[in-house]
Amino acid sequence: MLLLATFAALAATVAPPPATPCPTAPTTSALQAACPGLIFFDSGSTEIRREWGAVLEAAVAGAAQSRLRLVGYSDTPGSAATNLRMARRRAQAVADALAARGFPADRIDVVAVGEQQLLIPTADGVREVQNRRVEITVQP
Repeated sequence: MLLLATFAALAATVAPPPATPCPTAPTTSALQAACPGLIFFDSGSTEIRREWGAVLEAAVAGAAQSRLRLVGYSDTPGSAATNLRMARRRAQAVADALAARGFPADRIDVVAVGEQQLLIPTADGVREVQNRRVEITVQP
């Protein structure tokens, strides 16, 4: 229930991702608590780990009749083009997971940013979990 309230608050503000980093030593539970509406990925992966299911459920419940916008990001290893493709694949994986949970696919917008707008600024080629994310926002 707390996650639903957290996501409802996020939906009400339709805020961009945090301007400051999430936890400095991120664990899944710390990231979930500090960064509602964000799903993080392992390096080189589009797999949504089971522990992110609560974020997906909260998004489905919190969006009601609204649209969802999914923005995929990546960290900086690899070329910009490769990172953009990976970001798009991650955002699409989240869209597919939301649709599998009953959210209408025609109300999901998928966008990829790639390695632009890093949450944690890094040099090129640096792996950073907080940059490998999909942001879920509710559109008015």
